[in-house]
Parts: sequence; structure tokens; C-alpha cells
Amino acid sequence: MLRKALIISTLLFPVSSAVAGALDFRVGKDAAELTFFTQTSSFGYGGADIGFGALINEHNDVMANGSILVTGSSTGDVKGLHFGVGAKAYVGTLDGPSSVSIDVDGGAVAIGGQLRYVFPGSTPFAVLGEAFFAPEVTSISEFDGLLEYRVALELEVTPSARAYVGYRMMEVTYNSDIDYEVDDAAHIGVRFEF
Repeated sequence: MLRKALIISTLLFPVSSAVAGALDFRVGKDAAELTFFTQTSSFGYGGADIGFGALINEHNDVMANGSILVTGSSTGDVKGLHFGVGAKAYVGTLDGPSSVSIDVDGGAVAIGGQLRYVFPGSTPFAVLGEAFFAPEVTSISEFDGLLEYRVALELEVTPSARAYVGYRMMEVTYNSDIDYEVDDAAHIGVRFEF
């Protein structure tokens, strides 16, 4: 029941309250994630990207997240460089593989950032890297820390659609010293902006 409530509230809430944004869907060998993004110009100098997403993997682990990322662009010699800093809140329930059931519920608030470089010229390629880290002090319930990082190579199919291939590692620490990998695999994805 908790899993269904997490997924439904994460996916339906932002759709009803936003008029412009993006939808990002990625699939890996063992996990899938759907994220909705919207933008606000009232936060920071250049505005912020606000995201709501949910991930499910082959072990029926469910992780919902909400993020805010303030972004900017380089104005110097490296004009294709875009960067952002922000925070990401996670809440989830982890079951683990059937051979080792872990039954862990919790959450974390992470701080992190993103770098994206768009290659100059007519080729619509970009490379992206992002990382978020939550120590024990910002983790709640049975979570004792969280680390997520991702790299991706993007291709702009149209001005409002991107396809990408990448790799993501998401690791949750529980019982003070046990690390559990929620996702550790390559993925493909699409991002639609509207």
C-alpha cells in the first residue's frame, strides 16, 4: 500500500499543478524511473528546475524523490557549459533481493549539483554529470545515508525532445555500515519538454 501511495502522489501531484515543464523516462536492465520537471522563475537569479519522480527496480524497491536545482550558464570562453546546484529529498521502501530480504524504510535530504556541456556546432550532442550526497545527519528512519551519481550522453532529436544513454549509481546506507545498491547499471532514456 505504501508503494502505491508513493508512486501515485509523486506522479499525479505535479501534473495537476503545472502547465510547462518536462517529462523524463529512463529504463535500465533492472530499474525504471519517471520524473516530471517544472520551472519557476521566482527562485534565484535564473530560476530553478523542480522535479518529482519515482523509481522502481526488479526487487520491488520504490524510491520517490523531489528536487530543486538552480541552474546557470557560463558566459566566458566555455559558452556551452551549464551548471546547477540544489537539493534532492528521497523517501523509499527497500525490500532487496528475495534471497536477502532487507525491509528498510526511510528517507534522506541530499545536496548536489549538475554539469552539462553542449558541444559547439551543428551536432546536437551534450554530456551530463550529476551527483547528490546525503550524510547520516540528513537521513531519517532506517536510512543512514545516500549517494547518487549519474553520467549521460545526450542527443537532441528535436528542440523539445532528447534521447540519452547513461549510467547511474544509487546507494543507500542502513544499519550504520551496510550499503545497498538500489541502482547500479546503464540506462537509456528520453526527455520531452513542453
